[in-house]
Amino acid sequence: MRNMRIPFTLLLILLLIGCGTSYKEGVYTIGFLDAIEDSTLGLARDGFQDALEERGYSKENNNLEILFRNAQGDMNTLVQSLQFFTTRRVDLIAANSTLSTISAVQRSGDIPVCMMVAPEPHMAGLTDSEGNNPENLFGVYETLNYIDTSVQMILDWLPDVKTIGLVYNQAETQSLNALERIKQTANDLGLEVHALPVANSSETQLVTQSLIERGIDVFFAMPDNIIFSSFEVVLRLCNRSGIPIFSSEAGLVARGAVAAFGADFYSWGHQAGLLAADFFDSERSELPPIQEVVVRNKIYNPEAVSTLGLDIPKGFQAFSN
Repeated sequence: MRNMRIPFTLLLILLLIGCGTSYKEGVYTIGFLDAIEDSTLGLARDGFQDALEERGYSKENNNLEILFRNAQGDMNTLVQSLQFFTTRRVDLIAANSTLSTISAVQRSGDIPVCMMVAPEPHMAGLTDSEGNNPENLFGVYETLNYIDTSVQMILDWLPDVKTIGLVYNQAETQSLNALERIKQTANDLGLEVHALPVANSSETQLVTQSLIERGIDVFFAMPDNIIFSSFEVVLRLCNRSGIPIFSSEAGLVARGAVAAFGADFYSWGHQAGLLAADFFDSERSELPPIQEVVVRNKIYNPEAVSTLGLDIPKGFQAFSN
C-alpha cells in the first residue's frame, strides 16, 4: 500500500501544476472579466475581440483562448472569477469597467491587466502614494474632461433647461468623481443639479421617480454600472413624463437616450484590444503604455428625437448599428 502512494502523490502534483498553466502550448490565454451583464459594455467586449482577430490572434488561428466571465453584479462571483483566472495562470486579464479593473489589479498578483471602460488609474484609487500606476496595468482610460462638453451639450439641444436630474452610484469612485465635475460645470452654466444616490439597481425606479416628481427638465445618465444595468427603467419613467435623457455614453443612445457626447465603447474596447495584441507581439515581455481613449462622438437617437419633437443641433450624427 505504501508503494501505491508515491505515484498517486506524483499524479496529484502534476494535476495541480496543470491547473496553474495555460490551456495549450503556443496559445495565449485571456481571462475577460465583466462586472455586470450589459449591452453597452458588450460593445467594448466586441471591439476588444475584433482588434485581436485583426492582428491575427483568435481561436481559429489556434493561438488564442479567451475565458469569458461575468459577475452579474455579484461581488463574490467577481472574486471567484479572478481566482479562477489566477489559478489558471492566464497570460492576461482583460478588465471591462471600473469595478472589474480595480478588482483585477487588487487580485491579479503579477498577471498583467488590460483595462477598458474605466477612468484614469488615480481616479480609481489605483496609484501609490507617489502617483505611480500599478506595474502590471495597461490599457485605455477616460478622463473627466468629457463632462464639460456633455453638460454643455444639453443646452445645445434645450437652451431653456434649468434643472438636471441624475442618480449616482455612491459606491463607485468614477461615479462620485463624475458627479462633482457635473455639479461644477452645471454651476458655471447656471444650471441646477438634483442628484440622488443609489446603492444597487433595484433602487433605481424609486429614486428616478423621486427626481421626476421634483420637476427636473432633463435626466443625465451617469457613466456607472448601476445606470448601465437599469437604464431601461430610467427610460420608461422619463418617457412617460416627457423628460429627455442625455448621456456621455454612445451605447445608452442606442438604448433610447436622446444624445451623448463621449467615448465610443466599441472603439474603446478595440483600442484596448490593439494594446493586448502589442503585448502578445512582444511575447509578453513588454507592457504597452496606458492610453487615453481616442474616439469620442456626438450622436443622437432619431426615434427619441422624433418622439420628443426636438431640433437637432449642428455637429451631431444619427446613431446607427
